[in-house]
Amino acid sequence: MKKTAIAATLCAGLALTACTTTEKVSVMQPGDRTMTCTQLKEEFVRLDAIKRDADSDKGVNGANVAAVLLFWPAAAGNYLNARDAQQLVEQRRTHLMSFYNDKQCDNPANANLTIQVPTFLLEPIAQGE
Repeated sequence: MKKTAIAATLCAGLALTACTTTEKVSVMQPGDRTMTCTQLKEEFVRLDAIKRDADSDKGVNGANVAAVLLFWPAAAGNYLNARDAQQLVEQRRTHLMSFYNDKQCDNPANANLTIQVPTFLLEPIAQGE
């Protein structure tokens, strides 16, 4: 009985580690338009880190090996989850690049350029008006 409980605990532990979790980002986020060039560059660094994590989750790692050994559909799920995360990162990067280019962030004089957006433009539009 004791050996069965230990074996079940080990199998459950391996099953739990058989899945990877890659952070997924929202393509458009509140405040994107008002980000400074410095903030945009910091967000690009964060997106690069998420993409590297997704690359790792797609490859051969402990979680994927355990997934193949214990429940092969989990390995496919890990791959698809990482692929989706990478696609979202690329979409967000494209979205932010439009602001980066509009603000001419490649020009060092614009490193902390901010654009004041009137608050009434940021408010949701009421239906029926």
